[in-house]
Amino acid sequence: MDSTLITWFIAATMAAVVLQMVILFGMFLIMRKLAGRVETLAGKVEDTTGMLQARVLPMLESAKATEQQIKEFIETARPKIETMVENITQVSSTARKNVERFDVTLNDAMDRMRLQIIRSDEMVTRTMDRIEETSERMQHTVMSPVRHVSGIVQAISTGFGAYFNQQKRRRNGGPSEEMFI
Repeated sequence: MDSTLITWFIAATMAAVVLQMVILFGMFLIMRKLAGRVETLAGKVEDTTGMLQARVLPMLESAKATEQQIKEFIETARPKIETMVENITQVSSTARKNVERFDVTLNDAMDRMRLQIIRSDEMVTRTMDRIEETSERMQHTVMSPVRHVSGIVQAISTGFGAYFNQQKRRRNGGPSEEMFI
């Protein structure tokens, strides 16, 4: 039994080794195929990175040069910008003070103008009142005697008219035509 058992054991080991060899050979073929694909992909990646390097490196160098120029510009312009900001701040505060002064002056002038307008209005009102008073006094003082004189003249005129009309009637012998009208 020992020898048949060993034979079976050797046969099973041989079958296992052959199966292992077939599996390893399949893995080898798959790995070889995969290695070909990886090599192709690596070639494409190398080409693409080479192209990108050719394009990106000049851009990076240009960006570094631009960055350096910007830094230099900022360094040279910084004092000027600070001076401009200080000047703008001073101009702003001066303008604010001048506007406040102008506002105070304008308000004062407006108040004075209002007072002058009120005074002028009062003067015009007083003058108009005095003119009215004077007109009434003149009318009363001048017109009353004129009316009296006019009334007297009218009375005399009517008296003469009546006297002379009576004399005419006596001469003519009857009432005049004017009496009938």
